[in-house]
Amino acid sequence: MTTPTSNSCSRVAVWSAMIFPTGNLSAKGGGLESFYDVMRSHGATRRSFLKFCSLTATALGLGSSFIPRIAHALETKPRTPVIWLHGLECTCCTESFIRSSHPLAKDAIFSMISLDYDDTIMAAAGMQAEAILNDIMTRYKGSYIVAVEGNPPLNEDGMFCFPGGEPFIEKLKRVSADAKAVIAWGTCASWGCVQAAKPNPTRATPIAGVILDKPIIKVPGCPPIPEVMAAIITYVVERVLARLGAYDASKFGWQRPFLPTLFNQRQHRLQAG
Repeated sequence: MTTPTSNSCSRVAVWSAMIFPTGNLSAKGGGLESFYDVMRSHGATRRSFLKFCSLTATALGLGSSFIPRIAHALETKPRTPVIWLHGLECTCCTESFIRSSHPLAKDAIFSMISLDYDDTIMAAAGMQAEAILNDIMTRYKGSYIVAVEGNPPLNEDGMFCFPGGEPFIEKLKRVSADAKAVIAWGTCASWGCVQAAKPNPTRATPIAGVILDKPIIKVPGCPPIPEVMAAIITYVVERVLARLGAYDASKFGWQRPFLPTLFNQRQHRLQAG
């Protein structure tokens, strides 16, 4: 049985790997590590890897014919740099993501996607954190993904959300300009949620209302199911973004294995009685 202490130690180890990157070099010739390289370095067997590919295909509502395609993508595609931004939100999406119950997703997902910047859980702060952000944007121009939790307020020139001395709306536009795609985590980023409710004094606006020139993957939920978040990340690996445009995950097949039965059985809440 996993204890809370061991869970905490596991998360600390994952965060340390994220905050102090080792260059993401593969042992097979010095190129960027593939997802499979990282999973094997975490002790995953070939059997566990194929099981993960199968579960991912199921979570996305895909047929068995997609399993070898997912496996091939994870074996050959390099890790994708991810910049995780926070606007007006409660951080429940991050809390959900780091508590994914599937062991392989919990232990490997942060290494699978080279999560290089997340101002909520990274050790760096202030000027050091901003230097890391600028370095990622320069080194991986056109190749990184922006994951956004929360939404930007537009009223008063964005002064209601002002991280790092910059209105969040400006930071979001600046970081997204050279991104390959944008993931809108949760209901806040996808639809606006409670902060966009009338009379909406801050003019909180969903991500799709301000980022108009990038593929946007909407993953609503408050918070989204953690295994679904992991599956969506893997789906990005399949490089389907070019033909998706603005992708609303709530209208496609990923939710079918989770929602059609009893919704409360999939939400980890205490049952009455």
